[in-house]
Amino acid sequence: MTAEDNAVPAQGVEGERKHDPGFPPKLLEFMRTGWGESTIPDLRELAQARHHARRREQLSAAFPGDTLVIPTGAELRRANDTFFRFRPGSDFAWLTGDYDPESVLVLHPTEGGHDAVLYRRPRKSRETDEFFRSAQYGELWVGRQLSLDEKATLLGLECRDLAELEAVLAALDDAKARVLRGLDADVDAGVAVTGEGERDKELAEILSELRAIKDEWEIAQLQDAIDATVRGFEDVARILPADRAVSERLIEGVFELRARHDGNAVGYSSIVGAGSHATTLHWIRNDGRTTPGELLLMDMGVENEHLYTADVTRTVPVDGAFTDLQRQVYDLVYASQQAGIDAIRPGLVYKEIQQVTMRVLAEGLADLDLLPSSVEEAMDPDSQVYRRWTLHSFGHMLGLDVHDCAEARREHYQDGELQAGHVLTVEPGLYFQADDELVPAELRGVGVRIEDDILVTPTGSKNLSDGLPRTSAEVETWLGEQREAGPRLPG
Repeated sequence: MTAEDNAVPAQGVEGERKHDPGFPPKLLEFMRTGWGESTIPDLRELAQARHHARRREQLSAAFPGDTLVIPTGAELRRANDTFFRFRPGSDFAWLTGDYDPESVLVLHPTEGGHDAVLYRRPRKSRETDEFFRSAQYGELWVGRQLSLDEKATLLGLECRDLAELEAVLAALDDAKARVLRGLDADVDAGVAVTGEGERDKELAEILSELRAIKDEWEIAQLQDAIDATVRGFEDVARILPADRAVSERLIEGVFELRARHDGNAVGYSSIVGAGSHATTLHWIRNDGRTTPGELLLMDMGVENEHLYTADVTRTVPVDGAFTDLQRQVYDLVYASQQAGIDAIRPGLVYKEIQQVTMRVLAEGLADLDLLPSSVEEAMDPDSQVYRRWTLHSFGHMLGLDVHDCAEARREHYQDGELQAGHVLTVEPGLYFQADDELVPAELRGVGVRIEDDILVTPTGSKNLSDGLPRTSAEVETWLGEQREAGPRLPG
């Protein structure tokens, strides 16, 4: 008989794996003894906890008498027993400030509002074997976890054992409960959908609408993410050769080094489009190479440690100077973007920015002799033929998600008025496909987009990403300066 025959097999605790070695009785006994207390000195409530509490109060006021259930979700499996790095649900993070997986926020109705309770996995004591046997949850595998009391202190929010949640959900009056669905299958199954799901849909809508106006702490987080993004673009410019090809993946990787160092990660899959790849709107394969004389479009953003993301696009001439034709297209896109930014102010209907930016593009396309009709006919809602070369809208809301507030009702978004505290992108572009026979050969394969992150202020707007140049001349100067400065490592 071998020692393995006497071992307690793997999968004896949650998160243990089949290929892990078993534990002989003597090793189990040895591992269970000799551990001291682990404490966190000076643990105190997060400074931003007051903002999260105010947001919960806003949500409570929108749904008096209803039980509101907002999960964050679990780690997503990448392959077999490996997982993607966890990213919490945006609504959950906005309401709690908690970034751990498998937690659920429940707002229990009271006579005067709601009591907020966070249900989460508790820290297991050394009396269990989880801490050394579970590759998914054990502290010797994943690091020190917070107890329920420690987490409650940090967040200023009551915390209870996740094991209690099943009974809580089972006891709910389904007709008085609303669930943010699609994040946690167990939660979805634990509360029946009533009617056509309109109650749950309304919860998602209201959350998006509440998140649209950023408070001062959120604006600071966005600025932090944007500032890191500026540094990331500088890093890329410093390693971009003017006279030889490099891979799009090198550019992607250099930027992601900055994102991981200065923030949490990238806020979305980076778009690095060299040459004709720039005409594919969501080019994320990034398997091409730059070519001197062509353009390089980069749409990239850092997500900071509190999960707020930048979203910035710049198009640069690889060899350092635009050709006359490239400059003409670039300057047209810049004029469109500047017109949109100039229009932004409180009270402006969101969709009017589309008309402002698109008219500039349509007039420019007419000057290039590309429109099959007059500008007025092309701008007619029943026509819009100018969009052959600019498919997407002028931009979108920005915040915890790159396409923030996506569940908001149309009357509060596209048809709604801008308010101070809104943050949105302005990102017009022109894309002439390599196989488009309706444009001159010299335009085919040229794609240009310029994107900035704009805060609506009480009197107008502020470009949060103005740390990067925008005009064609400024881009050329900036690219030359960065190359002269040379490569750098974050630090």
